[in-house]
Amino acid sequence: MSLAAKLSKERLRKGQSLQEVADDIGVSKTHIWQLEKGRSVNPSLDLITKLANHYDVSIRFLVGEDMEQNDDEDLIKMFRQVGQLDENDRFLIDQMVQSLLARKEKNDA
Repeated sequence: MSLAAKLSKERLRKGQSLQEVADDIGVSKTHIWQLEKGRSVNPSLDLITKLANHYDVSIRFLVGEDMEQNDDEDLIKMFRQVGQLDENDRFLIDQMVQSLLARKEKNDA
């Protein structure tokens, strides 16, 4: 799927208008429209980053590797949520993840 198609699909998934995306990203509605139609080529990394953050997807998903989007989205969302926690809470989450991985490794053996 092309960058243009992915951008259009993500905007519709979020139920947003071109203007809403443009306002959130800080570009013109016309620029978003051109990106979605494939008429604007080679957008800047800064713009791609803003769009990826806006849609809660990875840059890699937008520009290339066709990944399983839902899994990727869930992980990105979880990562961002963990980033909002204080250091002690992040430490606890890290300990839980390590414990779960150890248990999985033991069960897989």
